[in-house]
Amino acid sequence: MKTQIWIAVSVYVLVAIVKKRLSLDASLYTLLQILSVTLFEKIPIDQALAGGDPKDDTSEITDQLNLFAY
Repeated sequence: MKTQIWIAVSVYVLVAIVKKRLSLDASLYTLLQILSVTLFEKIPIDQALAGGDPKDDTSEITDQLNLFAY
């Protein structure tokens, strides 16, 4: 139980440090939600937290199939 508490506190502090260094306006709760959704995506952290639409940047994905291309 103590380990889980320490891990939660550590993650909270690390996200607060990232928020400060990147000068983000979003709340810590919002940043934690974004990180939990984009945890397994291979995108830079500053791009994930920037708030832009990652679907607009298709320059990196060249061999990805489009699901809705009819």
